[in-house]
Amino acid sequence: MAEAAAASSSGASSSGNARRHDRLDIGYTDADAAVLNAGLAALDTLAFLEVMLTEIAPGELAVVSSFGAESAVLLDLVSRVDPATPVVFLDTGKHFPETLAYRDTLVERLGLTNVISVMPGPDDIAAKDSNGLRWSFDPDGCCELRKVRPLARVLTDFGGSITGRKSFQAATRAELPRVEAEDGRLKVNPIIDWQKADIEAWFAANDLPRHPLEAEGYPSIGCSPCTSKVKPGEDPRSGRWRGWDKTECGIHTDDGEVSELPSF
Repeated sequence: MAEAAAASSSGASSSGNARRHDRLDIGYTDADAAVLNAGLAALDTLAFLEVMLTEIAPGELAVVSSFGAESAVLLDLVSRVDPATPVVFLDTGKHFPETLAYRDTLVERLGLTNVISVMPGPDDIAAKDSNGLRWSFDPDGCCELRKVRPLARVLTDFGGSITGRKSFQAATRAELPRVEAEDGRLKVNPIIDWQKADIEAWFAANDLPRHPLEAEGYPSIGCSPCTSKVKPGEDPRSGRWRGWDKTECGIHTDDGEVSELPSF
């Protein structure tokens, strides 16, 4: 593990951008991500997280968590490395009450000490969604107001984010690597190669609490207006934005652009 970490650190640093600690001058590149993916490929998930959090980018990474159906696994792994790792929760104002209660349960159970709840800008909401119904005719715009923009604001303080994405969740995630570079910041996907059976085994082995809505047919849980139950055999994320040509909220797109929202 030490040799892999040393190799990746040295290789990434040769680009002149990696391990940059001045958060006002972020410069991670695709080449940096490729070096990290190659150098750390042999590490298991927990060792990989430990290297990323303590050697490659100490103090630079924040976990982005929805506190959804499978969130406990990544949060448990992170808490084993450092329970003070920043955890960003996008409090959209549209969550199920069960999700907010589950968040509080996991924070206490895992001893997380640095959960950052981020709400949408009040001026944005007043100007673009004053009646709270934008989700019903423009879900992309609603996600941009309540997720994309708030997350972009908070991540200016960090050199990258840690996600809980898994390849089995959707075709759009099937080929994602462990580490990406996006707009000069790292995006780390520690459990991208975990299968559903791996998730279930970790829950069982560590007696982690389940999201209460999971047993009711919600394997993927987002905001309440845009999340529906999933039928047996369907893609786990098919209940998200059902009926819309939409598979992501916008915080995991490639271009990272925030577009101007139309008035109404």
